[in-house]
Amino acid sequence: MCLILFAYRYQPNYPLLVAANRDEFYERPTAPVAIWNDAPQVAGGRDLQAGGTWFGITRTGRFAALTNYRDPSRLIPNAPSRGRLTSDYLQGDEPARRYLERLSRRAGDYNGFNLLVGDSEGLFYYANYSGKPRVLEPGVYGLSNHFLDTPWPKVRRGVESLRQLLARKADPEPDDLLALLTDRAIAPDDELPKTGIPLEWERWLSPLFITAPGYGTRASSVLRADSVGNALLVEVTWPSASRREVRADWPASF
Repeated sequence: MCLILFAYRYQPNYPLLVAANRDEFYERPTAPVAIWNDAPQVAGGRDLQAGGTWFGITRTGRFAALTNYRDPSRLIPNAPSRGRLTSDYLQGDEPARRYLERLSRRAGDYNGFNLLVGDSEGLFYYANYSGKPRVLEPGVYGLSNHFLDTPWPKVRRGVESLRQLLARKADPEPDDLLALLTDRAIAPDDELPKTGIPLEWERWLSPLFITAPGYGTRASSVLRADSVGNALLVEVTWPSASRREVRADWPASF
């Protein structure tokens, strides 16, 4: 996943609102969002190549989402799958803070990642290139393939669009959030990050919604968790534009 926009305890009726795009090679096999047969408390998409996930929730009020950190100079050949970090958390019962503290002791084994995990204790962020896990305060955030709230053009545009939406609508519909993710505007060259990839690829990867040769946005996901115990997870898969929804009980304590 390459972009996660989220509002945490920012709207009184919705403790957690998330809009996220997963970007991946088109040829990589993927299962759409669903209740998992081998872990029926979990709902999310699934990477059929490595077995993990990029975004998911549980009926017990756990949430996890992942992006890769883009730095080709630091790649570790044959490193463990980062998608397993989210699926392991979702399938377990370890508190979010403790899970990240334990993970931080072996995080150097992995290629760069950003991980969001949440439960009744709060929402936490951890990047294995940045140090200790961090508990998040209420607010609106953006995360792409660098650290949380790094002001890449797509992050700035996405966060501002989400803020404007929430200022207009106290009760945003899933389609309102999905619409934020369809922005295909390419950033000007002087605003592009320098992450060690060719300039042409920096351009291709700069929109919120990516369409590049062999690679692009594969899924747009929205989570709307309310304060009375309901969660709605909506996913649109690309390029087919097929849509799936999962509704689940959601502990209001989140």
